[in-house]
Amino acid sequence: MKTLSRRAAALVLGMLACSTGWTHGPTPQSVEESIRIDAPVARVWKVVSDFAKLAAWHPLVVECVGNDKERTVTLESGGNLVESLDERKDAEHTYSYRLLQEKIEAFPVSFYTATITVKAADGNASDVVWTSRFYRGDTTNEPSEQLDDAAAIAAVKEFFTVGLRGLKSKVEQP
Repeated sequence: MKTLSRRAAALVLGMLACSTGWTHGPTPQSVEESIRIDAPVARVWKVVSDFAKLAAWHPLVVECVGNDKERTVTLESGGNLVESLDERKDAEHTYSYRLLQEKIEAFPVSFYTATITVKAADGNASDVVWTSRFYRGDTTNEPSEQLDDAAAIAAVKEFFTVGLRGLKSKVEQP
């Protein structure tokens, strides 16, 4: 009888271990990119703070329509992302926003929050910091390479890096 009980206990523990593995979802990922722009904070903030004008400075954005609360971003790679502004602090030159509607075929993340902050740097320059926490496009336990953590990280890094370079170019041009 003791043997049967031990076997039953081992079976139950094994099943629990397996089911825990199957129910474990993706872990949140994060990216932080920054750039130094040779312009004062007020000038940089004037460009970056207009939530509905992302297409004016981001080369990977074909169109951005909306208002100061919600925007639809049309990506060069195809598809639209719908984002909403969560918080805006003009005195601190920062705002945070989140993804409301995904398009994983065009941008391989299922959800994100992001923050853009402009800070004074040496001289008359500004540092722009863009951070995000997000989940990969496929939140199952065995995502394809196109929708896994690495793909999501690469996509967000590229989006931020290209965007920050576009912002720098826009603000620094005479």
